[in-house]
Amino acid sequence: MTAKVRSRDLGITIGELPTGPHNAITDVVGVRVGHCTLVSGAGPLDVGRGPVRTGVTIVEPRPRVWASPVFAGSHRLNGNGEMTGLAWVRENGQLTTPIGLTNTHSVGVVRDAIVARLHRERGDGELYFHLPVVAETYDGILSDINGRHVTQEHVDAAFEALAGGPVPEGAVGSGTGMICHEFKGGIGTASRVVATDGGRYTVGVLVQANHGRRQRLRVAGVPVGERIPTDEVPSPYEGIRPPAAGSGSIIVLIATDAPLLPHQCERLAQRGALAIGRTGGTGENGSGDLVLAFATGNDGLPPVRLGPAPADEFAVRMVGDTLIDLLFDAVIDSTEEAILNALVGAATTIGRDGLTAHALDHHRLGAALAGG
Repeated sequence: MTAKVRSRDLGITIGELPTGPHNAITDVVGVRVGHCTLVSGAGPLDVGRGPVRTGVTIVEPRPRVWASPVFAGSHRLNGNGEMTGLAWVRENGQLTTPIGLTNTHSVGVVRDAIVARLHRERGDGELYFHLPVVAETYDGILSDINGRHVTQEHVDAAFEALAGGPVPEGAVGSGTGMICHEFKGGIGTASRVVATDGGRYTVGVLVQANHGRRQRLRVAGVPVGERIPTDEVPSPYEGIRPPAAGSGSIIVLIATDAPLLPHQCERLAQRGALAIGRTGGTGENGSGDLVLAFATGNDGLPPVRLGPAPADEFAVRMVGDTLIDLLFDAVIDSTEEAILNALVGAATTIGRDGLTAHALDHHRLGAALAGG
């Protein structure tokens, strides 16, 4: 299969920090990503039958994360969306499950499927509980969202597809039916490496980009959306009321191998919102813009279970303020590039009732960046 074009292939470079080997969230050692893509049918919407343009994506912070949790923190730019399990993340500062991504009306089945999967892995030997983190964006413009086509088998397929290395982007997995700044959107990823006297740390980001209005789109600071207006490349929202353009959402997942405490993860998550703004997102009222950051740099955290913990104290590490400024830069640049990779990696998609989300044409993007 021919590799998809990414923003750097088009000469677009965000920031000065180097990338990891794959320029992906999987550059953080131990992180894996798996997709299951559902595409079937064409023509008029027939609820329960299709057309279907949806899917599931699983992000695993590290193998058996339920046995060795990672510190985590979150941020809400605008809350018209869902990310389950955040109450517990905020309460104890730990992420204890893989993360699921899907469409708005499939959050429940993905959550339940993750519980069933983790139960099979853990068995019945001890008392425990799972509060999975599952996030969503709305793909009902292109897909039969009310048909609820995602099943536990699809979640299991995404788990079986978990892998490191390059991450498929664009209209794949949970990004299959997503729209970004009125072009086709979906999954995007990027990474940055920070070098200090104390060592090298990696920041990786994965986004599910389904947000934004055309006229606000900025690429490396250039007003590309204004230069490719909807009368030149039609918007998939034209003639649809509601929703209005900008009513989608974006999910941002930030991973790092730096040793961060939960409050520091929350600070990284806040910086993801700055990158949404740099590309033109405003956190519109109709948008669910949610960010989750996790750090794998502290090993040996005890599993969450019912009953006493195996010890009363655990040694942990944290970075200082000088390094965290560099991590902020890495988060912002990686998130911005991940959004661009979602855009340039996505193919034109025709969904229900012939509604079409056009790809951001690479030649036209180049001309817009050059001033035309």
